[in-house]
Amino acid sequence: MQSTLTVPEAGRLHVAIIMDGNGRWAAARGRPRTAGHRAGARAVRRAVEAAVEIGLGTMTLYAFSSDNWKRPANEVSTLLGLFRDYLRGQAARCLERGVRVRVVGRRDRLPADVLAAVGAAEVLTAGCRKLALRLAVDYSARDAILGAASRVRPEDAGSLDRESFARLLDPAHPDAGAAPDVDLLVRTGGERRLSDFLLWECAYAELCFLPVMWPDFTRAHLEAALSDFASRERRFGALSRAASA
Repeated sequence: MQSTLTVPEAGRLHVAIIMDGNGRWAAARGRPRTAGHRAGARAVRRAVEAAVEIGLGTMTLYAFSSDNWKRPANEVSTLLGLFRDYLRGQAARCLERGVRVRVVGRRDRLPADVLAAVGAAEVLTAGCRKLALRLAVDYSARDAILGAASRVRPEDAGSLDRESFARLLDPAHPDAGAAPDVDLLVRTGGERRLSDFLLWECAYAELCFLPVMWPDFTRAHLEAALSDFASRERRFGALSRAASA
């Protein structure tokens, strides 16, 4: 199904989502937190399908933060297992729909089976161009910025520009170029914070905080966020059109 939503230059938009509320969704139903994460995985599939149909250019999903290692071992195991299973089960569909999968974040702490699923999905979808799907796993924006700074060569420090620095943020994909800045950041679950997610890329992002828990997130919620985004005037530090006139 193609979207009837009209978003100017949708193909150039980068939408990032902090998928929050799985645990609270489960608790409200008297179920374990892991049940919420499984329901959240189904919401991921809906969101990616909607992004393709709407015609977005890039979508980044916050799947597992570096701080999530602090959670109980069984919950961490469930989260990583769901991520592995998503890649195994959806890679072929991503290829079919033109979705290129990339994983951003640390890889040295991921289990071998998860790493294998990451590599297979990235290789399989490398030629896809319809949607760039970035999955942030074991990800910390502050760590990414620190890592990029450590990779700046002393002889380049004086002439380094923002775009060149941005390319250093994702060492796993050195030839992919810098990810585009985030245009719209959506957070579900009712919380209003960035939680160490894409701090560099969100410098001028429009922010949308939704009360809906992530497992209940649908295409309609994404379209509503994009409609709100389309109504905003983005000035990037300049004067508004009214003030300029």
